Amino acid sequence: MPNSNSKLHCNNRGGREATRRELVSRSLQSAQHCLGDQDFGTAYAHYLLVLNLAPELKTSVKETFQFTLFKWAEELDSLARIQDLFNCYEQALELYPNDEVICNSMGEHLFRMDFRDEAAGYFHKAVKLNPDFADAKENFYRVANWLVERWHFIMLNDAKRNLTYLKAIENAVHSGCKTVLDIGTGTGILSMFAKKAGASFVYGCELSKTMYELARDVVAANNMEREIKLLHLKSLDIEIPKHIPERVSLVVTETVDAGLFGEGIVESLIHAWEHLLLQPRPKDKDVHAADYGRVIPASATIFGMAVECKEIRRHHRVGMQEIAGVLLSNSVQFCSPTYASAGSEETVEPYTTEKLSRVPGGYVPLTEPCQVMTVDFNNLQELKSLAARKPWKLSLPVTEGGTLDAVVVWFVLQLDDEHALSTAPSEETCWEQAVYPVQGLLDYSVKTGDTVTMEVCCQDCYLKIQKISSLASECGMDVGDRDDTLSLGNEAELCTALAGLQTTSKQDGKSQVCVLESTEIALLNNVLYHECFKAAMGKVLLSLNPSKDSQSMDVDGHGSGMNLQESQNKSSLDMTPDPLYILDVSEGFSILPIIAGKLGPVRAYSSIEKEQHQAALSVISEANHFPKETLEFWLSHLEDESVVLQRPKSDKLWSIIILDVIETSGLIQQEVMEKAAISRCLLHSGGKIFPQYVLVYGMLVESESLLLESAVQGTEPTLGFNIAPFINQFKVPVRVYLDLSTLPCVPLSKPAELLRLDLMNPLLNTSSREVKVQICKSGQVTAVPFWYHLHLDEDHSLDTSDESSHWKQAAVVLDEPIHVQVGDELVLDVQHHKSNISITVKR
Repeated sequence: MPNSNSKLHCNNRGGREATRRELVSRSLQSAQHCLGDQDFGTAYAHYLLVLNLAPELKTSVKETFQFTLFKWAEELDSLARIQDLFNCYEQALELYPNDEVICNSMGEHLFRMDFRDEAAGYFHKAVKLNPDFADAKENFYRVANWLVERWHFIMLNDAKRNLTYLKAIENAVHSGCKTVLDIGTGTGILSMFAKKAGASFVYGCELSKTMYELARDVVAANNMEREIKLLHLKSLDIEIPKHIPERVSLVVTETVDAGLFGEGIVESLIHAWEHLLLQPRPKDKDVHAADYGRVIPASATIFGMAVECKEIRRHHRVGMQEIAGVLLSNSVQFCSPTYASAGSEETVEPYTTEKLSRVPGGYVPLTEPCQVMTVDFNNLQELKSLAARKPWKLSLPVTEGGTLDAVVVWFVLQLDDEHALSTAPSEETCWEQAVYPVQGLLDYSVKTGDTVTMEVCCQDCYLKIQKISSLASECGMDVGDRDDTLSLGNEAELCTALAGLQTTSKQDGKSQVCVLESTEIALLNNVLYHECFKAAMGKVLLSLNPSKDSQSMDVDGHGSGMNLQESQNKSSLDMTPDPLYILDVSEGFSILPIIAGKLGPVRAYSSIEKEQHQAALSVISEANHFPKETLEFWLSHLEDESVVLQRPKSDKLWSIIILDVIETSGLIQQEVMEKAAISRCLLHSGGKIFPQYVLVYGMLVESESLLLESAVQGTEPTLGFNIAPFINQFKVPVRVYLDLSTLPCVPLSKPAELLRLDLMNPLLNTSSREVKVQICKSGQVTAVPFWYHLHLDEDHSLDTSDESSHWKQAAVVLDEPIHVQVGDELVLDVQHHKSNISITVKR
């Protein structure tokens, strides 16, 4: 009997195995059949069944499963079935938990949906699984810039700042403040300072998931995980006793930006005083500090001055009325977002930031520094009154004549009675200065004795300086207290002053405001850029239509001087030639289609998206007397806006396609070579892509600044605390938005051509290259800055490192410096993958 049962069990197992194999075989066939029919959802379901029934097939079906997953995910994405999409990826990662390709793809979907913290985790995991996986590395580098902003490295490397905070925290703890809350803890360094100083209980809160997890690792590595409690919370959400047992005696924070209030320090401290801190210590009373609450920093004083600065000017004001023959209409008023924010109901940062000591061309102070305001962070009523306080006038006497370009602001942070930090332009500091560009005046010139006036207020958690204007000295203005309005003796004096006071709007009510990003304004001000495009486009159009239209061409100022309208009307007997088609797909605001329209009978298509920009371009087109059909907006012709590159008409091809090849950051645009490949198929004979090819140049430099801005340099700047290995996981090898003209560095070699990217002739492309570079100065190589020469044709090129360029430059920062002597020869291994350039330096 036992033998019979054994046989029966064996037969049952054999039968189940045969059934399993049959089901697996049928599911595989069905999956392949569905793939052939592009039914990716059903194919994916069949593969899930196969892999769950037959895990031994994981390796053999892996690539096909990945393909099916990605196709099905794209379909789910297009249908906005987001939860189903993520469910599919979670199922796939259960089957292939260590598959870097699936991790990377999951991260890409998360990043597109603005889940940057989560995306970073998947990209980071993919890089750890395969350090040579180029797609994952590039994705991680891009998201790392979002998650761990570069100022973290600069700040942690600022030993003076760290030591000053440490001393102030020690003073507070030694005076009796034994319970500490660190608001916006970041890496946890201030919390560790408090614990080192002897605090009994330390709490740190951090909103960013990435920074919170990083702080946990840092605190644990410094053996303080049992003594510092970290909260993944906004301080406004902390409750007693839910999160911390009782009110604390000390709050430490450094949630300040260049404009002091921009990171929400006022709001968070109001909440802290009301809900988390012990009551403030009474003034003029000798009481024990442990019974009362206090804040580090204790107070701040904000200073400002008016400056002349060409670099700020060219990024915020269009400085000409004509660009490459195109008249800019007086009916359009261009301004940058900082100016537009003054009248906006949206919460927009009302300033930009600059490291004034490194601004190209420098700056000239037009006034003496003036105290704008003070704030006491230990006074709850003062903090609460800031937002309610009415705007007040501020007047600065002009001490140096020049052009009024901006008001710049900095502050002194008083941590306690003994310790302070200044962010002044003259200080070596990790902070930048806040810049309020001056826009909308009729005349920006000022002379000694004039007065710069402005209105100051604290609104939406920002320090706002607006209505900046100048008052001529002959107006006799009395420069009074900053909280007072204009103090003028009598009615006649008032009228004279008002007549001399410049308004902040140079246009009447009929003018159309067009808000451009500062880089777009800098592009409009780039004369060489537009002249080069005009000349290069003219050559192409002339070659494609040489006889009839040579007279109407206006290239380099040559030709009959006859404008487009005159040329087209010069003879009713002339046959109207077929127009040539030009497509501009460069990003942002561009007047290249209008420049093209002045060169002959063309149909110029602009790919700009914003309605406000389209309206401005239409007004400029009308001001240049263009027929309506000359300029069109390409996206309105497309059924699918994601497929921008296609024929102008079913029976037509493009004469010129203008591609955006270089980002203003200094990096190559993503998928530019793929776009070039499509564009080549859409050109008729003799047509061109602009630029036709790009040369990448670089040189070897020694730059301590780039090292400090790229990674924390050991434990010395962080006063012995082990932070570097953790935050340096988020360092990126390429620094962007650099100005080589002011970058503190020593060139150790001459510039060398590193790479060629040919958009017209792909056979000339090289995705990798070794370049030998001769050392001309002894030192240590720390970085390789690089820039581009964009060749529109053999005669016309643009250098992205030129002082008038709207582009910035980038640099690869080496992991370890290389010591070199004059005459040494180094080899640069240059790789180009998608938009990423990697450079390895070896002897």
